Amino acid sequence: MKLYSLFFSSLLLALGISGCSPKDSAATAAASKRELSLPTIAAEAKGFTVGALMSSNTVYVFFDTQCPHCGSLWQASEPLQRKVKFVWIPIGMINATSKAQGAALLTSANPAALMTEHETSLLAGQGGISASSSITPEIEQSIKNNTQLLNSFGAESVPFVVAKNMKSGQTVSREGAMSTAALAEFLGVDAP
Repeated sequence: MKLYSLFFSSLLLALGISGCSPKDSAATAAASKRELSLPTIAAEAKGFTVGALMSSNTVYVFFDTQCPHCGSLWQASEPLQRKVKFVWIPIGMINATSKAQGAALLTSANPAALMTEHETSLLAGQGGISASSSITPEIEQSIKNNTQLLNSFGAESVPFVVAKNMKSGQTVSREGAMSTAALAEFLGVDAP
């Protein structure tokens, strides 16, 4: 019985490792689902860009600043930033801190450095960067719009990654964190 309990606990932990989801994800998934479209994301989402700015391959990552799985994906993506362009799109799903930290990243002069600082702090269990709860209405609306866009695709958790696979040419999407090697394979690029 003890072995079964240990196995079941390990299984639950493994299943929960991949991504963060809202408590009402069933309601979100039940809503009418919009077709996943790279041009729609490019036109409607507000994020910050890191990586190979001249790359023809853009990877869109919807993330919540309070999600440790998003932090793991950020770290896994860093070695690939020389090959592809990433647009990190903050949403407000987990708590009010998510919006404040997302706003700080969107308005930062150097969002890549601030994101690295934030994710390092978050993954160390320190909650991430401190951010003012005073957000301009424009930026607050951008984060709300990002969240609504993510929900419209029927995504149930973050990180939610959307890109064109460079080898197949197909639009691909995935919820949850990945290792650098898995992310490279998902994107159709050579792992570093």
